[in-house]
Amino acid sequence: MVSNSYLFTSESVSEGHPDKVSDRISDCVVDAFLSADPYSRVACETLCTTNKVVVAGEVRGPGSVNAVMLDGLVRKAIKDIGYGQVGFNWKTVDIDFLLHQQSVDIAQGVDASGNKDEGAGDQGLMFGYACAETEALMPAPIYFAHEILRSLAAARHSGEAQGIEPDSKSQVTLRYENQKPVGASSVVVSTQHSEELSQSDIRELVRPHVESVLPEGWMCPEEEFYVNPTGRFVVGGPDGDCGLTGRKIIVDTYGGAAPHGGGAFSGKDPTKVDRSAAYAARFLAKNVVAAGLAESCLIQLSYAIGISKPLSVYVNTQGAGLVDEHKLSNVLQEMVDLSPRGIRETLGLNKPIYERTSSYGHFGRAMEEDGGFSWEGTPLSEELKSAF
Repeated sequence: MVSNSYLFTSESVSEGHPDKVSDRISDCVVDAFLSADPYSRVACETLCTTNKVVVAGEVRGPGSVNAVMLDGLVRKAIKDIGYGQVGFNWKTVDIDFLLHQQSVDIAQGVDASGNKDEGAGDQGLMFGYACAETEALMPAPIYFAHEILRSLAAARHSGEAQGIEPDSKSQVTLRYENQKPVGASSVVVSTQHSEELSQSDIRELVRPHVESVLPEGWMCPEEEFYVNPTGRFVVGGPDGDCGLTGRKIIVDTYGGAAPHGGGAFSGKDPTKVDRSAAYAARFLAKNVVAAGLAESCLIQLSYAIGISKPLSVYVNTQGAGLVDEHKLSNVLQEMVDLSPRGIRETLGLNKPIYERTSSYGHFGRAMEEDGGFSWEGTPLSEELKSAF
């Protein structure tokens, strides 16, 4: 039995967190290849530490995307984040590229040939989720955790938040009554800072970003508002901790409010279903909730390497739906081709739109004119209403 009253917590990390620096660099590589050839293949990982970046993986694309070109793009990404410190500096960081050609064994499973449609790039299961807790149809704890850091980052980039550095984390615990969020019981924000700022200085710099993001009356009690609880956070980013691509998969999705299939997103081109099918599952779930057919919707898709059709399509409206789930699953599959090719074409994924997804979550974002965050659109909602 689900309790009607409970606390639920989600965390976010900023673009300057070492794992997010790695995610951004990996997606920078993906965008470079897709800009040169929309059908390029990329599966790359990035490690970053004190003044060192290592990019490794498999690629298939034009020779114009080489180490010299990528070196400039990676340095630009690091500079844009804000890293010009001694321990991690966009000018002086040493960058190694260990990229090799995609395995022919993988390629033959994915490539279309003869009567064979394009297959999935790997086996796996992916989840999509949406709920009516926020206007973005995202779980409220992860949504507010992201927004606090986005607000703080905007103030840092504009120069408004002097002394705040790129690496930061947030954690929001919300109180639920009758399974709906009603307020924050605690908020944690840790942010890298200059030597000159005291803990009380940082607390007051951070406070307005929390208060402006949370709904009116939702601010936690003062004694449960934790800012830099260790007292000092001067050394941060890749100089303070090693970063790796794909270590923040819960931050990237639903903050633990819904299951995760396990596959990371960043560094992968859209033939990799652990990315594209997760986007498709979110797209379907969001349209179900936007159509008013359920208060929340969880969708699971599964695939086998080299096979184009999904092996399963599971729809669960978690006791908050108004329609038959089996029929809903069938209707959704009629509306959207869930093969890897069908997903890419429906959502327009063969574009350089991925570097921007690498921080503050892949979901709950606004659609962009060039096709970015296309999976956040709700064009099926009216058709779904008519179907039921």
